[in-house]
Amino acid sequence: MKRLWLIFAQAVTVTVAALFVIQTLKPDWLAWRGGTGLGAVDVVSVKEAATSADSRRANSYAEAAKRAVPSVVHIYTTQEIRSSRHPLANDPFWYHFFGDRGATTQRRSGLGSGVVVSEEGFILTNYHVVEAADDIEVAVNDGRKFKAKVVGTDPESDLAVVRVPAESRLPAIAFAAEDDALRVGDVVLAIGNPFGVGQTVTSGIVSALGRSHLGINTFENFIQTDAAVNPGNSGGALIDTNGSLVGINTAIYSQSGGSMGIGFAIPVSLARNVMEQIIKSGSVTRGWIGVEVQEITPELAESFRMPNADGALIAGVMRGSPADKAGIRPGDVLLAIDGKRVKDAENMLELIAGLEPGRAGRIGLRREGKEIEVQATIGKRPKPPRD
Repeated sequence: MKRLWLIFAQAVTVTVAALFVIQTLKPDWLAWRGGTGLGAVDVVSVKEAATSADSRRANSYAEAAKRAVPSVVHIYTTQEIRSSRHPLANDPFWYHFFGDRGATTQRRSGLGSGVVVSEEGFILTNYHVVEAADDIEVAVNDGRKFKAKVVGTDPESDLAVVRVPAESRLPAIAFAAEDDALRVGDVVLAIGNPFGVGQTVTSGIVSALGRSHLGINTFENFIQTDAAVNPGNSGGALIDTNGSLVGINTAIYSQSGGSMGIGFAIPVSLARNVMEQIIKSGSVTRGWIGVEVQEITPELAESFRMPNADGALIAGVMRGSPADKAGIRPGDVLLAIDGKRVKDAENMLELIAGLEPGRAGRIGLRREGKEIEVQATIGKRPKPPRD
């Protein structure tokens, strides 16, 4: 009996030791049973896998991209350019006798992106994408292609609207709500057709807001982002993590021609205002009073005995303009427009442009050390001259 008990004890010891070794080195060998005993390891693995999948979804912007990508299109343009090989071809005497003899015709192509803003076929893009184009083709991400026509352009904001046939039934993008304001640090996605490689989504954050004085457009209030934006992205969408449009990608800062982490987008508030005016009337109407202004430096502020450098110095007044009729003079400092304080010359331009032509506007001035207010009938801003 004692011998039998010794054999049993040794067998149990060996079995436990074997199980310990297997559990340590090859735990998957013990997962052959169902949800009971040592097979419960399977349940833990399933839970861990589910948690991992949820974590991936939480860190993914796939849903936002899925909503917006069908509304971003590729825009291909061509332009016919006539050139002459003869060095005297531009001379009037030569042209009188020989005409366009020796002239050649070339076609220049360009590419960019656009955003579908209406199921009726309206597409918002940059002005420089379609500028002077003789032929415009819009390609959708599903492979379809359509001929497009320019509805209207606004060179001063670098925006344009083109249209494809309404039967194309392209899905319109959702606009971000006005009260859902962007903040520095918010995640954004840039969608477009960089270098013509095809639909591409890049991610980054909002690096800065209200960028101006860049010399890109007349009216500047850019969103700056480090989401990769390259040639071909112009006119494409900048979206938030809900897939809603927050800006139109328009320019990059680059010394190489490629992305260096500084891209600029026109905010959706400005883009929407311009788009709605173009769709309604084919053009954009802005207010104008006919003054030439310059920035107020700290030195100028001191000479004018001003407490700060806010405002815009009137450097010139166009004869017969609304400002001239209102009695505004060179040397006046423009401080406020309809009660809104003027920060600088560019801000003044934006405030005037936002006024409706034909209405009376209150212009706050500083003249000879005193603050006064005059009334000016707002005029219509002239179209910029074409090159």
